[in-house]
Amino acid sequence: MFRRLSFIIISTLALWTGASAQINTDQVMRIGRNTLYFEDYVLSIQYFNQVINAKPHLAQPYFYRAIAKLNLEDYLGAEADATLAIERNPFITDAYEVRAVARQNMGKLAEAVDDYDHALTDMPVNRGVLYNKALALTDMKDYSRADSTFEILIDAFPKFDSAFLGRARMRLLTNDTIAATADIDHALALNRNAVNGYIMRADIAINSHRDYPAALADMNEAIKLQPRYAGFFINRAYLRYMTDDYYGAMADYDYALQLEPSNTVALFNRGLLRSEVHDINKAIDDFSQVLRIDPMEYKAMYNRAMLLADIGDYDAAIADLNTVIDAYPQFAAAYFIRYDVKRRKGDMNGAKTDYDRSMSLAGSDEMTPTLMADNTGDEPATETQEEVKRRFESLATVDDNSEPDQVYSNQNIRGKVQDRNLAIEMEPMFALTYYTSPTELKQSGDYIKEADEVNATRALRFLLQVTNHIPAMNDEDVIRAHFSSIDYYTSYLSTHKARPIDFFGRAMDYITTRNYDQAITDLDRAIELAPDFTVAYLMRADARARNIMTDIVHEPDQSAPAGAQVTLASREAIDNWQMVIADLDRVAKLSPDMAIAHYNKGVVLARLQDFTSALRAFSRAIELKPDFGEAYYNRGYVYLHLGNRDAGTTDLSKAGELGIVPSYNLLKRMNR
Repeated sequence: MFRRLSFIIISTLALWTGASAQINTDQVMRIGRNTLYFEDYVLSIQYFNQVINAKPHLAQPYFYRAIAKLNLEDYLGAEADATLAIERNPFITDAYEVRAVARQNMGKLAEAVDDYDHALTDMPVNRGVLYNKALALTDMKDYSRADSTFEILIDAFPKFDSAFLGRARMRLLTNDTIAATADIDHALALNRNAVNGYIMRADIAINSHRDYPAALADMNEAIKLQPRYAGFFINRAYLRYMTDDYYGAMADYDYALQLEPSNTVALFNRGLLRSEVHDINKAIDDFSQVLRIDPMEYKAMYNRAMLLADIGDYDAAIADLNTVIDAYPQFAAAYFIRYDVKRRKGDMNGAKTDYDRSMSLAGSDEMTPTLMADNTGDEPATETQEEVKRRFESLATVDDNSEPDQVYSNQNIRGKVQDRNLAIEMEPMFALTYYTSPTELKQSGDYIKEADEVNATRALRFLLQVTNHIPAMNDEDVIRAHFSSIDYYTSYLSTHKARPIDFFGRAMDYITTRNYDQAITDLDRAIELAPDFTVAYLMRADARARNIMTDIVHEPDQSAPAGAQVTLASREAIDNWQMVIADLDRVAKLSPDMAIAHYNKGVVLARLQDFTSALRAFSRAIELKPDFGEAYYNRGYVYLHLGNRDAGTTDLSKAGELGIVPSYNLLKRMNR
């Protein structure tokens, strides 16, 4: 289907150059607009935040911030800001359009159409607004009104190829393949570079006629026009496979993975193809890579289990099948495969139990939830046992590639930050350090009163700073300085009365040089001498956490066959994490207003998968520090992990507004 965000016209930015009472807000607005133009959306939001804080009655900073959020695919935030702009000035036509696009992307189609209609009262023949309205009506299945809107659009703009492609898509949804094909052909006659015309025509050739050679020819044209899009190579690989060109298919998967090394669809499909040509070990490696990226990708786990059984690794195969069956207890084929593996292993009693269960399920009319939901946003369907098996074992193709390109008439609407292939993980714990890495969004470290109080004593050899992204120590002179500092403290402590601050200072040097065991020992001594030494507890928690994480890094890969894994949740590891929590609880007791103590506790609890307690900890951190972007991000992350999409999206939107860049990458993935 079409990507709903498609085409938007915003009036010239110069319309918003009305004078402000203070020159500083004028300057900040101008810098924000310039930053917006150069696609630095996250940074532009920070400038608009400054104007909003100084003059919250102005409509224009909300409007521009809405545009920035729209570019970052933070549709909830864009809708809220556009609404705030409209509340302050209901005569801003562009704000209705921005809000309509945001709503359309969130599936609020009726509200989006209302906003488009409002915009059309002021500009009745606006190409972008008419086009988006027609798409929204199509998605509402209001085909009559959609067709009328397309007619108005095409009459006004007869050379607008995207209008014909949009109408073709609507006609496909009403099963009028002949008329749809005519529209696509006309669009390609208008614009031979309309890549989505080729994709849509290829889709018709596949689904209506099973004409794979014709589809392959159109896909070749699409790749000529967009040779850096991995999804096209994945789908061409499928077409080559269907035309018995195995070498060509393998080459396309290889190239797709050169473009996107973490593309799980390409990895999974290549694994299937390798297994079909009996390249078993490499196929297992592909499925393992999929599971390294997505440990809950049961299709890959199921297929890996069958290959592990083929090479005689029965324990690992059974472990994978156990995990699949735990997730899908009505999946007859998994029981049958496990029966066969147990039989080959010699476990005849277990094999008989699985065989009986498999036959019982296969002979029943029970339906099994689909193991691979579509990408199209439909509700998960139910499938028969055979359908589930076929879905598991069939090649997957990339959805949404039969959609016309997103076209923007205003150059302020284009993606950037959210397209970076960032790892999706929680923001880490905060700690004291001697070094930070300034960015445009955060020129200095964070602040806590207790660190400032220690710095004020001038008792340490370096100044304490606060950050949750400690830079790597690559400067040899800096490293030598800290080893010299350790020697200094050791010499001093051997000739002077021990003071808590001296043990703390040496512990900080040990942490800086990554010697966490010695750091913990010194922090123990500092706490013995000063039981109310707040930052010593904070740093002991940090050192203990880093020690645990260092151990985890050296454990076997989590994506390895389940039977070969060493679980992270060992008794020792859990006990160590509980010691970290105890230190953080002590920090919170000594300094009740220190938000990062609760935040750090939330990070630990989330690692222990105590998500309910983690939510409480992050919420408490936000209560204490309402602009705590990292806490909003992590709470949103946990909400999404628990399946609460609305709460998660709201928190991620707020985190992005506060400058947490990964929020937009995660929002984009959730909006797919």
